[in-house]
Amino acid sequence: MNPQDMIDACKEHTLFSWAARAKVDPMPITRAQGIYLYGPSGEKWMDFNSQLMSVNIGHSHPKVVAAMKAAADGVIYAFPGAATPSRAALSIKLAALMPEDINTFFFTLGGAEANENAIKLARQYTGRHKILSRYRSYHGATNACMQMTGDPRRWANEPGAPGFIRVMDPHPYTYSFGNTDDEIVRNNLTYLEEVIQYEGPNQIAAMFIETVTGTNGILPPPVGYLKGLRALLDKYGILLVCDEVMSGWGRTGKLFAFEHSDIVPDMVCMAKGLTSSYVPLGAVAMKDKIAKHFDDNVFWGGLTYNAHAFACSVAIATIDVLLDEGMVENSARLGPIMRGHMEALKAKHPSVKTHRNIGLFGMVDLQKDAKGTPMAPYNGAHPAMGEFNSYLRENGLFTFCRWGGFMCNPPLCITEDELAAGFAIIDKGLEICDKVVTG
Repeated sequence: MNPQDMIDACKEHTLFSWAARAKVDPMPITRAQGIYLYGPSGEKWMDFNSQLMSVNIGHSHPKVVAAMKAAADGVIYAFPGAATPSRAALSIKLAALMPEDINTFFFTLGGAEANENAIKLARQYTGRHKILSRYRSYHGATNACMQMTGDPRRWANEPGAPGFIRVMDPHPYTYSFGNTDDEIVRNNLTYLEEVIQYEGPNQIAAMFIETVTGTNGILPPPVGYLKGLRALLDKYGILLVCDEVMSGWGRTGKLFAFEHSDIVPDMVCMAKGLTSSYVPLGAVAMKDKIAKHFDDNVFWGGLTYNAHAFACSVAIATIDVLLDEGMVENSARLGPIMRGHMEALKAKHPSVKTHRNIGLFGMVDLQKDAKGTPMAPYNGAHPAMGEFNSYLRENGLFTFCRWGGFMCNPPLCITEDELAAGFAIIDKGLEICDKVVTG
């Protein structure tokens, strides 16, 4: 099949996520290796977003590919009521990596399914119905997860199921809770406690948060926020669920992002980096107190592909590569270096408003005037962003531009020199955005 036939067939016979069919312009990818993507006509792009912040160990790692081939000779699939070698081995491995009172896992096929089942677990465990989440969040495209999600992708999926209450984040899009971390934490948690009172503490099962907000800004929590939130929710018997679908598995320089704040959630939802997206797999990790509730109470949830044997085998191999090759440590080591590149962009380009990163999880926000007006409004666009994105693609770099910012989330195997090469392309491309800055 020639490249155009491939593109035409995909456009004619498939739907693309979050896109109108007539407007989609799919990127043709026929091969991927390490931090690079390859097209059918000799194109080569540095994958500066790990696809969807998910290919953490890099593409087509030979050890994982070999493990996949070996796993195909074993149990590929067994019904969810079966015990398999890979299900047992992965569960043991995860229990050893999680905090000591998290030892039980419900396996799904992705992050949205993990969050959906965490909702069920929270409601069935507590006997309460309401779920708290934050506006600057994305938790998945399934029914309940869309209602937890705060970003504008929710709008077209409303009205949805009842019982979901969204609150402002410590870092809202325009409003500020304060100038220092202490102020922000104090004011945001005071506001949150008032919302809890309005909604009825004994009605709220859990609060779901992205430990580090992902597509809605890549926002690490202010210092002290997670500890304060943990204490506040404990006060009312509300479970804390950390959605680590993006921020987990080394992305932030720790195995899981909640480790930066020295707290233990009641449940942790994971996917993406669990298999580095080589195959679909997700999981809900839960504290012993929740798991023991279901010793005598039926868990009313299930999936045909729960604990899929082949996917569990791939997860084991992926985790081994991530840990054995020091990729979590590499993320931590390169975090300050990435920040240095971002600081250099801000010093040079009037279009750069601000930036942030934790490990290799980063974002740069752009502005269209000296007053700091975002390059694009909330849920909006600007022609310069489209031109900038095209420049990056044409010059060998793939990442996501969203509204008035762009993502910096390369695979965790990237080297210091490769990171510098990626930022060199970005540096040149920002000249496009500088031209539209006024004032």
